[in-house]
Amino acid sequence: MGKNRYEQIIERIFLSKYQPGMREVDFLRQDIIDVAEELDILLPKNIGDVIYSFRYRNSLPDSVLSRAPTGFTWIIRSTGRSRYCFVAVTGQAIVPSQMLAETKVPDATPGIVAMYALSDEQALLAKLRYNRLIDIFTGVTCYSLQNHLRTTVPNMGQVETDELYIGVDRRGAHYVFPVQAKGGKDRLSIVQIEQDFALCAAKFPELICRPIATQFMDDSLIALFEFEQAQDTVRIVIERHYRLVPFDHVSSADIEVYRGRLPAE
Repeated sequence: MGKNRYEQIIERIFLSKYQPGMREVDFLRQDIIDVAEELDILLPKNIGDVIYSFRYRNSLPDSVLSRAPTGFTWIIRSTGRSRYCFVAVTGQAIVPSQMLAETKVPDATPGIVAMYALSDEQALLAKLRYNRLIDIFTGVTCYSLQNHLRTTVPNMGQVETDELYIGVDRRGAHYVFPVQAKGGKDRLSIVQIEQDFALCAAKFPELICRPIATQFMDDSLIALFEFEQAQDTVRIVIERHYRLVPFDHVSSADIEVYRGRLPAE
């Protein structure tokens, strides 16, 4: 099967700039336009969709992935306004574990919302809010501050987070929780989490930053992840799965199991 137009463009950009041994390959937004003209490819109205597709939806072409050092993979980072960089990192895709135990939560989603909800990120964000899953997951009292926050971060350019929560714990410490949500076929990406750390550092430097990612595993099962910064990437520190059920589907046996679980660190 032949490569689609986005794959052809990103492959030509990478291969034209890559030299053996490189772990960073810089390119510009203008390169996308130039390569499309060179290959006689019609670009979308939103040129940034070429980058977005490889960050969050699709894998990079094999011709690109095969040139990563052993044990590494390529991601695309923003390095400024209209500037990008292929970077070789050790991080893997953020995928829910199939072995992790579920926790049942009585579903507090209003019936009319559930009736018309779709299986996309907006439906997922709504279920997080109505069921206070960010509070349950983090152990902090949280409040939604803004959704689809789009802003500019120094040395990175424009970033966007799906929803931003502010929280306070029993000590009175204040937190900021940027949340990235994915429904359907879109993938969670470490690039988004890196951007959320940068967003917090730039806009909320006085708050404790705890980035969260969430994804539907099925219509009622929701995976949540929390991250910490590592040397050259980000790592998952906590993963939990919550199943939204009618209140009478949480049994005494379920509650007894939950009482015996060790608290999250």
